[in-house]
Amino acid sequence: MTQGPGVSSEAPGWWVYRGHRGSPRTADEATPDIPEPPPWRSFGLPTLVAPEDEARLRERDPDHIGLPVPPPSTENEQSWDDRVAVAYRGDREVHDLVNAAIHLRRPLLVTGPPGTGKTTLASSIARELGLGPVLRWGVTSRSTLREGLYGYDVLGRLHDMNLRNGSTLNRRGVRVKGGHDDIGRYIRLGALGDALLPRRRPRVLLIDEIDKSDVDLPNDLLHVFETGSYEIPELRRIPDSPVRVLGWDGDNPVPVHNGRVRCAQFPVVVLTSNGDREFPPAFRRRCLFLTLKRPEGSRLHEILRSHVPEMRDLSEVEDVLERYDRLTADGRQLSPDQLINAVRLRLTAQLGPEDMETIASAVFHPLSGA
Repeated sequence: MTQGPGVSSEAPGWWVYRGHRGSPRTADEATPDIPEPPPWRSFGLPTLVAPEDEARLRERDPDHIGLPVPPPSTENEQSWDDRVAVAYRGDREVHDLVNAAIHLRRPLLVTGPPGTGKTTLASSIARELGLGPVLRWGVTSRSTLREGLYGYDVLGRLHDMNLRNGSTLNRRGVRVKGGHDDIGRYIRLGALGDALLPRRRPRVLLIDEIDKSDVDLPNDLLHVFETGSYEIPELRRIPDSPVRVLGWDGDNPVPVHNGRVRCAQFPVVVLTSNGDREFPPAFRRRCLFLTLKRPEGSRLHEILRSHVPEMRDLSEVEDVLERYDRLTADGRQLSPDQLINAVRLRLTAQLGPEDMETIASAVFHPLSGA
């Protein structure tokens, strides 16, 4: 099995995600099929529907059936996901675990040292499978489940209502007259909320640095991960259904029926962690675990070549590679992106071997803070 770039002809037949893809997927290019989920992870619409059944489903409920994923970027307007995904190189363990998560429809919890590609793995999956831009939720100690699901601009709504009709609210804040306003304009889905919209093909959701969260957030996520659904209480009271709300990207309002969102395809969920804390057993039980290792040897060199196209041959930066290898062998915690920066600095600033100490002191600082 080839561990480096490209797709090996010996890749197992059960793999859907096969790794590095050298060029952007065009709009008319066929995308890989996503396998059927296990029965206990099937949340809504069937994934494989005959054309005549597709037409029948759309006739029955045109708003709720088969929301599309965003189209791929063009070669002239590559997204950030496309650019970083080109440089990602995974090994056999990465491919096995990613494909297992796709088949089982389970979140993938990815740990590893800084700079090993935890976040770019999500971009690589989205690019390879043609699943649109990655939906990103950067977690902090103040993050809540609702933040990931949706936001409601209640103050903006009240302000606009008062501008339209000064008598809408009395002194006690009670609505006394005026018709139904478009509440959907004031609700915007978060990355998690958008990922759970009913789509024929799943989106890729990156929940970044989950270990920074409040202690309750992992447990709060369990119900959503198990049911593939959530509720927007503010929309339960609205008589007209569906209500169109803003998606995560702020464009193309999407329909929500009776205040409830339920996925048709569970998203490809990548959670990253720096290993700063343990997670509850109930949370761990619902995830697959992948620990990324620092790339070495030919895989590291391929990553370097993809990031620094100005480098024609490794011999041009042999002394930089030797210094990086020596420092890591001595126990200094360095990341691959530091090596990329050092090589880039050497070539673009036209520094010579005599400038090696300058490069090392500027770029090869230990990540441990020592």
